[in-house]
Amino acid sequence: MGPVTIVDNAVYVAGRRTATPQTLEETFAELRERGGMAWIGLYRPSPEVVQLVANEFGLHELAVEDALHGHQRSKLERYGDTLFTVLRPARYLDDVEKVEFGELHVFSGPDFVVTVRHAESPNIARVRRRLENTPGFLASGPPAVLYAILDEVVDQYEPVVLGLENDIDEIEDELFGADPDVTRRIYELSREVIELQRATHPLRAMLEALLRGAGTHALDVELERRLRDVQDHVIRVVERVDAFRMLLQNALSVDAALVGQRQNEEMRHLTEASLAQSEEVKKISSWAAILFAPTLVGTVYGMNFEYMPELGWVLGYPFALGLMVTMGVVLYLWFKRRGWL
Repeated sequence: MGPVTIVDNAVYVAGRRTATPQTLEETFAELRERGGMAWIGLYRPSPEVVQLVANEFGLHELAVEDALHGHQRSKLERYGDTLFTVLRPARYLDDVEKVEFGELHVFSGPDFVVTVRHAESPNIARVRRRLENTPGFLASGPPAVLYAILDEVVDQYEPVVLGLENDIDEIEDELFGADPDVTRRIYELSREVIELQRATHPLRAMLEALLRGAGTHALDVELERRLRDVQDHVIRVVERVDAFRMLLQNALSVDAALVGQRQNEEMRHLTEASLAQSEEVKKISSWAAILFAPTLVGTVYGMNFEYMPELGWVLGYPFALGLMVTMGVVLYLWFKRRGWL
């Protein structure tokens, strides 16, 4: 129960902080004595701390288990008079152009709110300061706190959406620049967009449930108006994220088509080079055959055997030359007809 686990701990009466206990036991005692609402902020708490809170406020064991283990989807569940809300906040990291996702669990009952964070975002301290500056609204109790947390999480999606939009614009420029890393970047962005879809899509149904009265208290007009404003923001975010996924799917298809086109171009160039090389081989082979014919005749007469019938023939020398020329011409005409020359 160290200072890192309990980030902030206060009791509010009529929307104003009346006590800032140092321990959970003091918080429980102050709440019983003063009434009002306790708001306990925990950051990566130990099982013992969570169980202490659960025993005091009667939290359901399934919700407690989810809060301890984390890795939950966005959801809103009701256990008796307690709401258990799981949110997946996100923030865009400009230096690495990545989206970082967190997880926030909120237990809200008739007179208490317990927030359990597993990441740096969202900034619950900023939410608390904003509510403490409007005590009239904070006097609405746990529903006002839950609204403010939802509003903060949804507002944080806006820079994430802008960052993803900028990344997608860059991909569209890189697609036609033959960047070898564009395919990998499309896949990475697609995973981030899918994760953002999983974080934001359930929020529409969650807000609908809150507006229908899934909370433990009836909503006043101001709170209902603010929840509808958050709902409008969620709808816009969801629609833009859905459009991002479609754009990335199209980009992946275009990238595959461009890669195929480049491969076809390379194959065509290779084929043309191969054909050109083949033509050269044909020419060389043809001339080699043409030159081989007179060489063969000359080689026979160069054997210098004593008894060769043509050696004593008067027309032997002209005949040999004519035979060489004839064979060369015949081979030349034949190769020319076949298109080798």
